[in-house]
Amino acid sequence: MSHAYRTIDVPVDGGALRAGVWEPADAAADAPTVLLVHGVTASHLAWPFVVDRLPGVRVVAPDLRGRGRSNGIEGAAGMAAHAADLAALLDALGIERTVVVGHSMGGFVSVVFAHLYPERVSRLLLIDGGLPLDVPAGLSTDELVAGILGPTAARLSMRFAGTDEYLDFWRQHPAFTGVWTPELERYLAYDLVDDGAGAFRPATSYATTADDTVDLNAGTSLPAALAGLQHPTRLITVPRGLQNEPPGLYAPEHLDRLLTVYSGVEHERVEGFNHYTIVMSPAGADVVAAAVREELAARV
Repeated sequence: MSHAYRTIDVPVDGGALRAGVWEPADAAADAPTVLLVHGVTASHLAWPFVVDRLPGVRVVAPDLRGRGRSNGIEGAAGMAAHAADLAALLDALGIERTVVVGHSMGGFVSVVFAHLYPERVSRLLLIDGGLPLDVPAGLSTDELVAGILGPTAARLSMRFAGTDEYLDFWRQHPAFTGVWTPELERYLAYDLVDDGAGAFRPATSYATTADDTVDLNAGTSLPAALAGLQHPTRLITVPRGLQNEPPGLYAPEHLDRLLTVYSGVEHERVEGFNHYTIVMSPAGADVVAAAVREELAARV
């Protein structure tokens, strides 16, 4: 086993933030640390594939407020609130500065965190997120969420009899055809919580997802952070989206425009993956872990 895993609960505004900490089995006093930030309806258990490919590296990953076992935190979400939570998490662990990796919405959170707490971040690695999405102006909250997340948002209102039914639901998901694993089952089982009425629901609420989706697309935190981007930043995108559909979250034409505006961002398009499998599959984790090691080697 390459790491010893534990969880911690960190006091933040409105409650307690749950986080996973993976200490390397051969931990040295100067072992590097990386902070991994998950996507909009995910949890820290989205990352074990990547963790397993980072021997000798200390890995910290939160359940963002409103997700996983942080879903009891009260108060507003939004990118700035998530950034404050990340700062509190690093404080609790005595981590002064680290490479930050954000997947999906976690990429947007990471960009805002680097802007608001620049001294805490050495480098940014964004995985299929972090730069503005191609979304029409003037959409209502429900239209915005549906347009970006589609069936992912609809799932948050569903109820399930138990873990087996939830796993059966996910086995039919087009994103995971041919890549079903025990690690994925553990991640999905962790996502299911008691709804208080005799059934089970995904841990993330629709209201939290809507608040964050609106903030990252129409709020002020992300534009300010991108305008002031000062850390070395690397972006990995993939050609298929949440339903394994092309062209993914970043269509080539939109991506070209973004990379012209944000010319300091180093970009790599990785074929053969969708928005989930770039992180939650063995082959995708190979790509991400290799990039993490490169960013750790380059940090100053």
